[in-house]
Amino acid sequence: MSAWTKPAWTTTALRWTAALVAVLATVVLVLAGTARSTVANAAYYRDVLDTEDTYDRLYDQVLVDPEASDVTRSLLGRLPVPQAVVTANLKTVLPPSTTRAMANDVIGQAVGYLRGDTDELKLTVDLKPVLDNLGDLGHIYFADTVAGLQQKPAPDYRAFQQELDAAVDRIADGKRPDGLPTLDLTEAQADAAADALLSAVPPAERKPLRPRVETALASGDLATALAEVGPVSFAKDRKTAAAQLRDSADGSTWNLTADLDRGGEDGRDGLAPVRQARAFTKLGLGWVQTIAALLGGAALAALWFAGPPAPGRRLKRLGLALAGGGALAFALILAAKLLSGDTAMAAPRGWPDSADRLLTDLQHTAMTRLFDTALTTAAFPLVAGALLAAGGWAWQRRTARTKAADTAGTAGTAEAKAEPALPPRYRWGAIGVTAAALAGAVLVPNAFGGESEHRCNGRADLCDVPYDQVAQVASHNSMSTSEDKFISPLQDPSITGQLNDGVRALLIDTHRWETPKQVTSRLAESDFTPSMRKQIRSVINTVDPPRKGTWLCHAVCRGGAIPLVPELREIRHWMDNNPSEVLTLVIQDGISGEETAAAMRDAGLDELAYTPDADPDAPWPTLGEMTEQGKRLVVFAEQADGPARWYRNYYRYGMETPFAFRKPEDMTCTPNRGGTGKRLFLLNHFITNGGGSRLDAGEINAKERVLRRARACEAERGRPVNLVAVDYATIGDVSGAVDELNDDRVRKLNN
Repeated sequence: MSAWTKPAWTTTALRWTAALVAVLATVVLVLAGTARSTVANAAYYRDVLDTEDTYDRLYDQVLVDPEASDVTRSLLGRLPVPQAVVTANLKTVLPPSTTRAMANDVIGQAVGYLRGDTDELKLTVDLKPVLDNLGDLGHIYFADTVAGLQQKPAPDYRAFQQELDAAVDRIADGKRPDGLPTLDLTEAQADAAADALLSAVPPAERKPLRPRVETALASGDLATALAEVGPVSFAKDRKTAAAQLRDSADGSTWNLTADLDRGGEDGRDGLAPVRQARAFTKLGLGWVQTIAALLGGAALAALWFAGPPAPGRRLKRLGLALAGGGALAFALILAAKLLSGDTAMAAPRGWPDSADRLLTDLQHTAMTRLFDTALTTAAFPLVAGALLAAGGWAWQRRTARTKAADTAGTAGTAEAKAEPALPPRYRWGAIGVTAAALAGAVLVPNAFGGESEHRCNGRADLCDVPYDQVAQVASHNSMSTSEDKFISPLQDPSITGQLNDGVRALLIDTHRWETPKQVTSRLAESDFTPSMRKQIRSVINTVDPPRKGTWLCHAVCRGGAIPLVPELREIRHWMDNNPSEVLTLVIQDGISGEETAAAMRDAGLDELAYTPDADPDAPWPTLGEMTEQGKRLVVFAEQADGPARWYRNYYRYGMETPFAFRKPEDMTCTPNRGGTGKRLFLLNHFITNGGGSRLDAGEINAKERVLRRARACEAERGRPVNLVAVDYATIGDVSGAVDELNDDRVRKLNN
């Protein structure tokens, strides 16, 4: 009995089935790989947000849009802050770091829904950081209120300080002080001050406070009056603002889902596309991609082994199956692109035009990146399959020795005789191309839609820029803040708040608390009675209580002080949480280099400190090199030069402009400390007229004003400006100006 032979139709059916499975598996791999690396990948959304400069546009366009005033009023509640400074205060209430954290939370929720981790689409924003920040506006309000009462651009705390110093000096000289200093107010000003201060207090609590406030103001003691009113008024205001925000947001969380589901004027259901996409992403991710890869590999193997004996024809069928899958995926993606357009959802009704434009731009960038990734991924198996098919065809042409004239056997036998076996190196090459095509459908999307590029100081393109070419926002007297209750503050948020707002260079002053050592010896030599000496010591301890250790102070520690080491630890904590940021410290050093090095060591910052080249003219590394090496803190001193190798005198390496400008039109680029020709350039861009000036800061911190002066000084001095030092860094748009300066540096570097 003859052996059973497999019917020809079964072989044909197997080949067609394997080809169909290979095509479908390739399509699934392309689509699932694209989805995994884009719509189901948090990094995809973060990169789109950064590409469109979303956070800058939010502050510069959306939140300052008159149509968005309801939003800003909700944020500010009933805080007694003039509407004219609302835009300057938005970053205090809603710092960029908080905005980014909120966005990342929403992205995480959306990605979890698309991946199938949750069954309900619920996008919520935690408003607790915003509620906590509302109280910070009180510090700004204090300073503005005092300035308004005195009818001056800034509180006249300088006179207060001078009188305080004079009183202490008088005691140190062995003389009785004339009295503790006050702010001299006229009777009309005192009455206006009482009414203004008490207006911020709840009506029920004004009556018991009024006598104490009026008594303090009658003697010009505005500090005591503020101290009486402040805790009550701001506790109430913060509570009221927070309560209003909670009411509008249904508690401490804001449910974005309901707002976005309202859709736009065109009637589109806002989040419907997201829910529709989930039907695929939930199924297409997880094991489906793995199963598709296994089935696709098995189908291609079946095509090879069940194919005709002629290796050229095997290669062609293998290639055609791959190319067919890529072509089908390509066609489906093109069709989806044509049907979907540039946007997937409309802005909710009532959104301001600026927010609508931002949403449209974000969707356009997201859709473009999505389809570019998908089409590139589909092209990979298409091209690989075409190469295999072309190789098989070329092999047939090259190896065919005779025409199909042999009728002695089957067509397959004739081809087998006419076409020799594929050499091993070509067989392995074919296997490699096939495997690469399948792997590419999985891995190629990650290269296009995965994690964004490494960023330095918030930008990927700055990683290739040397440190001495990068512009940074620098806060002048960074420690002198209204939040830390300094007299005559020059910044509003704390140092950490400034870093969150984009400041990357801190100009700080280190001191030891000034205890008048001469007082004790002079008192011992004076003719004061023991009781009088005791009384004087009591006054000294009240005015200038002795405190040990090292501090961050502005001019005198009596006007405000922050312990040095704990504040440096806060900076280290911030740097640990922001590992791609490069910072600069310029220290007006009132303590020794050894003490500074010890404080840095105690705070752990010495581990991050970069050691400049001993040659001030030597090139600096790029920001990318500094972040990769973990040496991303540059520390300069105004006086010292060591002993730590990373602690260098700034004026060996850098130069500056003058800093004692009394009005904006006085500002020049004239060489000052450091001379000329240095690699680093500090632009002192602030007004000093009896202290810092908020009104002048509002003028000179404007983006165009900063750019105009920086570029003029660069042209005059022949070096790019590196540190743009300003007072009240949250007023104006210094960050926008610095970004544009860095755009210039990147373009110059790339040309």
